[in-house]
Amino acid sequence: MGRRIVVSGGGTGIGLATAETFAAAGDRVVILGRRAEVLRAAADKLNAAHGADLVTWTGADLSDPEQTRRAAEFITADGAVDVVVTNAGGNVAPFNDGTLEGVADQYQRNFAANVLTAVLLTEALLPHLTRPGGRIVHLSSVASLRGPGPYGGTKAALHACTFELAKRLGPEGVTANAVAPGYVEDTEFFGERGTPEFIAQQIGETLTGQPGTPAEIAAAIRYLASPEAAYVTGQVLHINGGAQLGR
Repeated sequence: MGRRIVVSGGGTGIGLATAETFAAAGDRVVILGRRAEVLRAAADKLNAAHGADLVTWTGADLSDPEQTRRAAEFITADGAVDVVVTNAGGNVAPFNDGTLEGVADQYQRNFAANVLTAVLLTEALLPHLTRPGGRIVHLSSVASLRGPGPYGGTKAALHACTFELAKRLGPEGVTANAVAPGYVEDTEFFGERGTPEFIAQQIGETLTGQPGTPAEIAAAIRYLASPEAAYVTGQVLHINGGAQLGR
């Protein structure tokens, strides 16, 4: 039997593609998210394609400590965890009403969705992470380099969390890295904002003239989670078609 993988936000988009790339390799995967029906459908689809019961799921709002604790108990009831991929989140509050209260709400909602969901799940699973050999991969964004502030700032905060984890866990043989995608097609990220004009603008900012795909991001995550990446830690891997040059 393969390794045990945890993927938050695993029901759609990049999270689903990540779960699939591990399941296709024979790993056991637990996907998490807030929408039970989406998780159930994703698990059924992946198990039908790659083997019965490789993928299980549990629903939780990972910005809530108690729900995260229960999710971690469900996950670790079957033993240790080898890989944690924190993909839950998104630009959950792209707009505000212009008042200070509205701005505060926008920042707080994005922080909860993108930082707390990653930090709480990671901390809850740390005692159960394989040592040596454990892998943590946070999902960042090109927005961490260029904004918008309410969302991009939360992804930049994840970089600091990644660096701190890399330092703390490196002596124990555990790595921590982040992947920062640019525009990726076939996700629910942009919702109604993803008009044809908006998509054309996003693709036009790349140097390759094409969007990223969930499978491409998943492949990078799987590499960072692999035994072959033991010397890669404390890094942010930007995958954006050259829309933002690396630093």
